[in-house]
Amino acid sequence: MVNHPSGEPGTAPVVTAAALVGALADEHRRRVFAAVQLGADHLDAVVTVTGLSATQVGKALGKLVDVGVVSGSHGALHVVGEVFQQAARVALARPESREHDDSPAEVRKVLNSFVSEGRLQSIPTSHAKRLVVLDWLAQEFEPGRRYTEAMVNLILGQRHPDTAALRRYLVDDGFLERSAGHYWRSGGTVQD
Repeated sequence: MVNHPSGEPGTAPVVTAAALVGALADEHRRRVFAAVQLGADHLDAVVTVTGLSATQVGKALGKLVDVGVVSGSHGALHVVGEVFQQAARVALARPESREHDDSPAEVRKVLNSFVSEGRLQSIPTSHAKRLVVLDWLAQEFEPGRRYTEAMVNLILGQRHPDTAALRRYLVDDGFLERSAGHYWRSGGTVQD
C-alpha cells in the first residue's frame, strides 16, 4: 500500500502500483477519477458528470484521497499525477539480484542481465554473452549421462520456452554433443 521509504515523519508517502490498481479496481472509483482528471473540481461537478449519487461519489473520493491519487486541497479536487510516476519507478526498479553471487563478476553481470528467478528472460544476441548463458544452462546436464531430445527439451523448457534454439546453440558451441537422437554434456565449466 503506502510506504514511507525513509521511515521518517513528514516523508512523502510512496504509493505502490498494487495500491493504485486496487484504488481503480472499482467502477465507481474509476468514474470519479476520470471525472476529476477531466476537470470536475468539486463534489457537485463530479456527481453531475458521473451520474452517481453524492454518497457514492463521497465514498469513492474518500478511497482515492486515502490512496493519494486525488487531492482535495483548497476545496478543489485534482489528480496527483506524480503518484503514478513514483509507483511506476518503484514497480520497475529491479532489486539487486543475489541469484548469481557465487559467480565471477563478469559472469554475474551477464547472468543478472538475462536471468531472473531461474528463468532466461531472453537469449543474448552477443556471442560472448550467449556463451555465458549457455555455460549456465550446461550446468543442468550431468557429465557422462545421456539424454533424449525430449529430456533436453524438458530441462531447457524450465529455463526458457525456445528449447529448439537453446538446444542448437548448446550443440553448435560445444556444450552438448548429439548422436542418434541422444545428447550428452561435452563442455562448460565444472562446478565443485
